Amino acid sequence: MTTTVSSEVRAAALVSKAWPFEEARKLLERYKDGPPAKGHVLFETGYGPSGLPHIGTFGEVARTTMVRRAFELMSDIPTRLIAFSDDMDGLRKVPGGIPNPELLAANLNKPLTQVPDPFGTHDSFGAHNNARLRVFLDTFGFEYEFLSSTDCYKSGRFDATLLAVLANYDAVIDVILPTLGPERRATYSPFLPIDPASGDVLQVPLVARDVAAGTVSYVRPGTNETVTVPVTGGHCKLQWKVDWAMRWVALDVDYEMAGKDLIDSVMLSGKITRVLGARPPEGFNYELFLDAEGTKISKSKGNGLTIDEWLTYAAPESLSLYMYQSPRKAKRLHFDVIPKAVEEYYSFIKAFPDQPLEQQLGNPVFHIHGGKPPKFDLPLSFGLLLNLVTVAGTSDPAVLWGFVSRNFPGTTPATHPEIDRLVGYAIAYARDFVVPTLARRAPTAQERAALEDLSTRLAAIGAGADAEAYQYEVYETGKAHGFENLRDWFKALYEILIGTSNGPRMGSFIALYGLDETLALINESLS
Repeated sequence: MTTTVSSEVRAAALVSKAWPFEEARKLLERYKDGPPAKGHVLFETGYGPSGLPHIGTFGEVARTTMVRRAFELMSDIPTRLIAFSDDMDGLRKVPGGIPNPELLAANLNKPLTQVPDPFGTHDSFGAHNNARLRVFLDTFGFEYEFLSSTDCYKSGRFDATLLAVLANYDAVIDVILPTLGPERRATYSPFLPIDPASGDVLQVPLVARDVAAGTVSYVRPGTNETVTVPVTGGHCKLQWKVDWAMRWVALDVDYEMAGKDLIDSVMLSGKITRVLGARPPEGFNYELFLDAEGTKISKSKGNGLTIDEWLTYAAPESLSLYMYQSPRKAKRLHFDVIPKAVEEYYSFIKAFPDQPLEQQLGNPVFHIHGGKPPKFDLPLSFGLLLNLVTVAGTSDPAVLWGFVSRNFPGTTPATHPEIDRLVGYAIAYARDFVVPTLARRAPTAQERAALEDLSTRLAAIGAGADAEAYQYEVYETGKAHGFENLRDWFKALYEILIGTSNGPRMGSFIALYGLDETLALINESLS
């Protein structure tokens, strides 16, 4: 991608403290003496298709793209992004949440692109998962090139580097062996032969190596037969830490980030890259996502939010925001984080136009939208819509739009499509996560007296007042009835009227829901 960048923007980007710019400056330093011989800077993200793509996978591509775009504001060197799938890896266990698990169990140790697709839609399990990944990345509009490990191995694209690994075999294993236990050390080989008879990716010790011929030999498990195979042409795969380094060298990768759990692996692969005579890529280690119980999410366990699940309840941009924020901080990735992410996204969008350039470059929406965030006219928040759906007890968008249009004249699905999108998300989220948890309670004597007084005060104001007028009476009622901490008064309102301990700004809610409807809700709670 080529972008015309003003001198003002470039100057601000060069000193911005936003983390994508800080990462991009590593690449500026890498090529301070001139652009790479290949003529571009190559970014890479890796994906292991042993399970369905999850949000962590998306996060890596999103964050890498943010660094890529930041670099493009600082430099005129062209860039490329590769989404690499390690689909030649052997299937070691059956992931959870997959149909026809017996089909996978019968093909353990086969390359993922040789395992039948349990979904019945593609030529292999690897191809199915690759397709799912690409559809999602395409949905988000990422600019990337997809590469398959199987294709790269079998086409000969990796051959030269594989032969280099064989030629430097002793130096490579000298990097790996100190990190292994005694038993594993005795049998370790960086090369995993793909057995011609079974098709399995074997983890077996080598009995011979021939650098000149480019072959390795092993004893076929369960027999005394010695088998010799080339290390090239897809006849062998590398153990993954060596494979990672080989890929960096073969593709000349300049930047790749990885999770915090892979810090040691990044260091080892970097050492192997240097053994092979190349320079490791730049990058940084991000923190891991956690599930509701604080456990690392795993695509094999299926214990995290899926991509499709997030998009059922919120727009893609809110997910991008969640990926942008605090990448070095472990964060829960559960359904309850979605509403906050949505609210924050629109807050950043609203603030952007009035910010000076240096603040705009640090605003997450700058990085989410490649420097060109959209403008929205949103007269109400997602949280307020959620509460409206909850109290109104409807999943009919037309009914909800009736409330919105009454309170905000001239606001319709046609004039405010972004609100219409939020209405759909609010209906889905309230249906699945809010309504099932509601438990309205009866008021105490103090609360009953306050509610009766509030009803009288609101009725005296009448319909058509603005949100601030209603909010003032809510405050005054709480103070008049001895709620020393007004938070207790608002918490009581939420629990009695809605059925939850947290809720909207009451003035805004009354204006949106309607005075008559609010008075009916209060009377219902009193009865």
